[in-house]
Amino acid sequence: MSQEIAVVGSPDFTTGFRLAGVRKFENVPDEEKEEALDDAVENVLTDEGVGIVVMHDDDLEHLSRNVRQDVETSVEPVVVTLGGGAGSGGLREKIKRAIGIDLMEEDET
Repeated sequence: MSQEIAVVGSPDFTTGFRLAGVRKFENVPDEEKEEALDDAVENVLTDEGVGIVVMHDDDLEHLSRNVRQDVETSVEPVVVTLGGGAGSGGLREKIKRAIGIDLMEEDET
């Protein structure tokens, strides 16, 4: 079974992904994030058809402690956050954790 990409965030954030062909998404308007973002993230994390979840880095601040921990430790699906300057270095670690090898490691031969 092939897995899909899911996007969670404000309609402004998800629209570009939807136009690019991402079919699974959870729109959570900015004014509803405190109440609705946890449920939206849990929905995609428990969906067996989702292999990658894309979120905006700023949205992590709106998550409860438990859901945020689920996001940070999730191996399948892999959660990728975009938009964070210093935090974007975590992508390498997330990929390494998901597939078990460091694709960017340089051979010392």
